[in-house]
Amino acid sequence: MKDRIYNFAAGPSMLADEVLDRLYADFYSYQDSGMAVMEMSHRAKDYLAVFSETKDRLRKIMAIGEDYEIFFMHGGATGQFAAVPLNLMKKGKADYIVTGNFAKKAAQEAMKYGEVKIIYDGKDNGYSQIPAIDELHFSRDVDYIHLCSNNTIYGTQWHKYPETKDIPLVADMSSDILSKKINVADFGLIYAGAQKNMGIAGIAVVIIRKDLINQGNPLMPQILSYELMAKNDSMLNTPATYPIYVLGEVLRWIEDKGGLEQIEKDNIRKADLLYDYLDGQTFYKPHARKTDRSLMNVTFTTPDPELDSLFAAQAQENGMANLKGHRLVGGIRASIYNAMPVEGVEKLIEFMDLFAKENA
Repeated sequence: MKDRIYNFAAGPSMLADEVLDRLYADFYSYQDSGMAVMEMSHRAKDYLAVFSETKDRLRKIMAIGEDYEIFFMHGGATGQFAAVPLNLMKKGKADYIVTGNFAKKAAQEAMKYGEVKIIYDGKDNGYSQIPAIDELHFSRDVDYIHLCSNNTIYGTQWHKYPETKDIPLVADMSSDILSKKINVADFGLIYAGAQKNMGIAGIAVVIIRKDLINQGNPLMPQILSYELMAKNDSMLNTPATYPIYVLGEVLRWIEDKGGLEQIEKDNIRKADLLYDYLDGQTFYKPHARKTDRSLMNVTFTTPDPELDSLFAAQAQENGMANLKGHRLVGGIRASIYNAMPVEGVEKLIEFMDLFAKENA
């Protein structure tokens, strides 16, 4: 088999070799069942065991209390942009903090269903920073407050979350869930598309405090109803069976690595290597404010957009794929999620140094 390359894509992202080995071993016949997981009925005994183990493992790894439900839903995070207001808006009001493109999309979708107040918008600073907690002035009569914990396009991340007291805090954690330890009890609802740190595209994971589950908007499609998801244990219709299985194998790998404590240490080490290099030279310019830099997505530019394109092309030739920045902003983006080994970051730095010397 051809040697694998280092995939710096923002999502779908790379999987750990150990996870791929397990998927490969089970591909044709899962645990000698004679069937692949993707062929199994979601009601079959073998698959129900996979499903339950995945939920239990996620609850254990993230220390999710029994007062929270876990759903596996269709539609990715984009589906949750609508599901959140449809399920949670009782008064018809919500505060949104816009720190990047997906936070903006979530707010725009919520505006269809109620009154949305943008209490912070980082557009004027090019979404290069996260607001200070004392900059935020929350409304007191809203159903929830929404933020995006990590901004893949711009490379910023919340390193401390605001305290919202009795107002539920809702977080889109698509690109940094399982990258570090968090206190789930600080949030009313957490949702995440799976294709960054949790596995492959096809599901959204929703973690919701049980007291927030209600009938919701009467016009809500059944497939977005948290109440129906709770009553049917995510099986209102056929769930995305294979992505749920892959999530279970990713969670097993995290356990084998030492849990979120070790994963977080590894992620800090990788990010520190790359940011220390960026801060020690003048050819590349980082985008995000130093205090708000993401551990997951490192964004920067060369002195010229044409050099940005050349950088991505030559990196590809050297076994490092998907370093081109998002189409909205250009530049370069290195996504270094959980599965990216430190050797990949070290190889990237070596290439960056050589490229800078050749193009200065």
